[in-house]
Amino acid sequence: QVQLSESGGGLVQPGGSLRLSCVLSGRTFITFYMGWFRQAPGKERVFVAANSRGGGDIRYADSVKGRFIISRDNAKNTMYLQMNSLKPEDTAIYYCAAGAVVGEREGLYNYWGQGTQVTVSS
Repeated sequence: QVQLSESGGGLVQPGGSLRLSCVLSGRTFITFYMGWFRQAPGKERVFVAANSRGGGDIRYADSVKGRFIISRDNAKNTMYLQMNSLKPEDTAIYYCAAGAVVGEREGLYNYWGQGTQVTVSS
């Protein structure tokens, strides 16, 4: 059974940085396309970033392009999201997801983590 576990969330001041991690267990990590989504209070969950199995196809939401970096370490079964220049509007629960196809739609992902809270506030 595939399980995803996120970590690295917390409280950070505007302009600060955080790095989220997502560890996949139960199946071979490299067989999955991976993505990050987020859900702000009172809003729907939205796409943040995704990358392909080898990391060659990387996609970002316009709202995070140039500030966030998605990466993966297949040897460690782990995906990362480096978040820089954080803004209050980045405050959300961040979810990692695994699927068979890279993309921006939630429906493409079969497995989801429980989420980690990121709060950007002074």
